[in-house]
Amino acid sequence: MTGAQRRTLPLPHEWHAGRVILPKVRDPRLITIRRGGGLSDDDHRLLALWAAECADHVLHLFDDEQPSDTRPREAIAAVRAWVDGSLGMMDTRARGGHAMGAARPLRGAARYAAYAAGQAACVPHVPEHELGAAAYAIRAVRAADPLSPAAGRWERDWQRERLPGRVRALVLEDQVKRNTICWSVFDD
Repeated sequence: MTGAQRRTLPLPHEWHAGRVILPKVRDPRLITIRRGGGLSDDDHRLLALWAAECADHVLHLFDDEQPSDTRPREAIAAVRAWVDGSLGMMDTRARGGHAMGAARPLRGAARYAAYAAGQAACVPHVPEHELGAAAYAIRAVRAADPLSPAAGRWERDWQRERLPGRVRALVLEDQVKRNTICWSVFDD
């Protein structure tokens, strides 16, 4: 591929076309200490567990449609295994990719639930995926109950009740900052 051909592909900072929910400028509080940020290993694990809980809460929406596909469930289990030290980050991230692969051919609630699991499994690699897991879980609930305008708000509030105290303010600030690139699911 020539340089001119390569330039026709989108650059990472151009990927926001409604599909990438990571910020253009990363918050150093959500970058691990070993990578030059301020996020401790303990807080990183708390974010991962919270993301797994958000994804697990809506997993039934995927399982109801695809009961024999275990990829999203395995992704959530991988996050918990990473937290307890029994699985490496690369293996966890790979399972996240498999969960997102399970999502791609689907539509609606099942798709979003699988994406939530995939995002949760990517938190060990990039902590900012924690908000992806939460946002996709809210989208899953909204898609499962499209006639209830409160469904997404109830899910968001359920998630917020489960935020560990040590990372609560950080996540709530992140929700405000990235709400517009997260389909405005964190609006009050």
